[in-house]
Amino acid sequence: MALVEVNGVRLLVEESGSGDPLVLVHGSWDDRRVWELVGQDLARHFRVVSYDRRGHAGSSEGSGSGTRRDDEDDLAELIGLLELAPANVVGNSFGASIALGLAARRPELFRALCVHEPPLISLAADDPVAVAAGGVIGTVLQLIDGCEFKAAARTFVDNVALGPGAWELMSSDEQLSMIINAHTFAGEQRDPHWAEIDLAALSEVAFPVLLTQGDQSPPFFATITARVAEAIDGAEVRTLPGTGHIPHVTHPAQYAEVVGGFMTR
Repeated sequence: MALVEVNGVRLLVEESGSGDPLVLVHGSWDDRRVWELVGQDLARHFRVVSYDRRGHAGSSEGSGSGTRRDDEDDLAELIGLLELAPANVVGNSFGASIALGLAARRPELFRALCVHEPPLISLAADDPVAVAAGGVIGTVLQLIDGCEFKAAARTFVDNVALGPGAWELMSSDEQLSMIINAHTFAGEQRDPHWAEIDLAALSEVAFPVLLTQGDQSPPFFATITARVAEAIDGAEVRTLPGTGHIPHVTHPAQYAEVVGGFMTR
């Protein structure tokens, strides 16, 4: 592991394996350790790079709460500094939004892209389930502002991301990670553009793109995935049976096979 300075922050970076570079971008509430269950399989064929996004776990915070654009720029700088371009990039949840946002602006950095359920809620503004999720997020932010980080994490997991009772099924380490990183979620949500994407710019993407989704996830993710797929010529969509929003945690072998197979092709 090493600390790499980009855009005024220090990112904790972990590498394993060798071969074509494969960069893993984690979502909200998490850190690089969320990829541990798939990292070993992927490192058999790729130079796997994972990192804590700004403000998460071992990485430092910027001067303000930060925006998704800041995270995109961090990813771009990291790819450049480590000489990874063009890189295979995998993103989950908010990490998927970051990867897509950067792909729309800097396509030359990518060899291929695999994203799982980006929460680009603006693409599902007409979906009542997405609207309801937005209301729950408001409650989560109030809890974070009141320093009730555990209650905020539980509310988010059970009512937005994974479903009722999911919090109790998580390990104590997973719960603690979310509690520690809770404040970063509030910062992400204060970005007025966090849920938007430039579909016109994405339509210019010419490298291979795979969009994955779980059949157990909230249905608005399927709406978002479909609209992103419509914008990218040749994008593949694959539904992973039995999975939800974090297949790299719940179904690591299946997810690693899908990602590795796509990137190898």
